[in-house]
Amino acid sequence: MPSRIEIDKSAGPVRRWLQYALYDWTREMPKSKRLITWVGILIQGWAIWAGISRSLIWPRRWPENGLLLLFDVWLLYILGSGILKAMLTSEFLRKTQLESDQIAAQQIQKTLQPEKLEELAGYETEVFYKPFREVGGDYFDVMELPGNRTLFALADVSGKGMPAALLASNIQALVRSLANVEADPVALARQINAHLNRYTPTNRFATAVFIVLNRDSGDLTYVNAGHNAPILFSSGSTTSLEATGLPIGLMSGAEYQAGKGLVPPGGTLLLYTDGLTDSIPGDEPEARLRAAISDSPQKTLSNIKSLIDQKFNEDDVTILLVKRCDRQAVGFSNVPLQQRAPGF
Repeated sequence: MPSRIEIDKSAGPVRRWLQYALYDWTREMPKSKRLITWVGILIQGWAIWAGISRSLIWPRRWPENGLLLLFDVWLLYILGSGILKAMLTSEFLRKTQLESDQIAAQQIQKTLQPEKLEELAGYETEVFYKPFREVGGDYFDVMELPGNRTLFALADVSGKGMPAALLASNIQALVRSLANVEADPVALARQINAHLNRYTPTNRFATAVFIVLNRDSGDLTYVNAGHNAPILFSSGSTTSLEATGLPIGLMSGAEYQAGKGLVPPGGTLLLYTDGLTDSIPGDEPEARLRAAISDSPQKTLSNIKSLIDQKFNEDDVTILLVKRCDRQAVGFSNVPLQQRAPGF
């Protein structure tokens, strides 16, 4: 199975061709297999050179017997080819098993994310989720709490692939187990931060946002743990819910402050991960997001997705929209969850 080749998409065709041509396809092999593979490559190269130069050594010609030289060259080439085939077969089996494990992990991750968001009377919720690889490091959740309140959780784990997905699953389990006990976002962030600092590697952390919304009044209390600032839109103006603490898992004993906000009738709350802004070309992606929200409130998600340029998309993308219906609106229902889309 071919390795994942990281190619600079902005490079010209000649440079991209050189990147492919000079790519070391053995770099993902275990060290011992990689060494043996290169021995096979060198033996094959020696056989080709000997056939061209008509000598197994240099500078003298040896052996002088042409038939013996031909036999030796053939034997060397077959030996090198056999080594390469054995190593490639072994690598194929290893990566086939890894791919099987990734498919299983992808299926498990799907079960951990909500297939359908809980209906919120008077609100409309929309979600778009697209992992960059088979499994992603983004996590989102919507949980109903006592007292007609709702918890919105969004996290973006550092890194990509399986390690990030495992930590995202850990955060999901922590949120689910603690939310009903610690409905306060500050306490929730503190406990998750303490757990991650104690039980995860020091180079693993996540940015996160925890928002508790009072559905009756529209008041919200939030903690922004170093995450992209969610955007509140109402009556043509926007408000950013800026960071109130460090990313979770980054520093033991980190302190978190609670922020306040309001989603008025007709207002919109946008939560997203940095995969979205990184996929938007230009110097001010946040400004383009605000313009997309205010342009056509009824098509907010479509407007935002239209900003994404696939050439710049190199991370998981998660978008969570919460719209509060106008007092005069009736029959407001939730839009089905949109996630794991094949394209933008």
